[in-house]
Amino acid sequence: MTQIIEIENITPSAFADFGDLIDTSGAPDKIINQGLCGRYHDRASLDFLDGRAGVSLFKAQPRSLPLALQMVERHPNGAQVFIPMSEHGFLVIVAPDNAGTPGHPRAFMTQPSQAINFHRGTWHGVLTPLSEPGLFAVVDRIGTGANLEEHWFDTPFSVELDNNEVSEGLAKAS
Repeated sequence: MTQIIEIENITPSAFADFGDLIDTSGAPDKIINQGLCGRYHDRASLDFLDGRAGVSLFKAQPRSLPLALQMVERHPNGAQVFIPMSEHGFLVIVAPDNAGTPGHPRAFMTQPSQAINFHRGTWHGVLTPLSEPGLFAVVDRIGTGANLEEHWFDTPFSVELDNNEVSEGLAKAS
């Protein structure tokens, strides 16, 4: 029997166990550039066991809902930041660690202009834009050795949009 995962709105507290929500909420930490720019300083913690931080561009095909979640992955040697290069939110799927395997997954919808940072070792779904162009800047570990573990579920989960608040936000973002 397929288990349903309802998409939630993302908040810093709801996402805290999995990573950082990166946005410009609140007042800027500093005003720079002759008073014309607010700096929102140090919004994510990049944790790498070895190697270095690198910036890559990912172009992912948009997905549609409901989404069959068959697999999650994690990166034990480094954090991973996803910064959308469009004005659309995207779907973020995470799961707590349960003695080396993923626990029950959760799904979050970001708002336009929000990025996320997965903490090192966090189980997460693949990059899941719901709109074109699906273009992201990604900051993650560049180094030698394997940094990817995958877990395939025996029975896929179904990720569904069944929350009016999330539905309204997604409609505005489209």
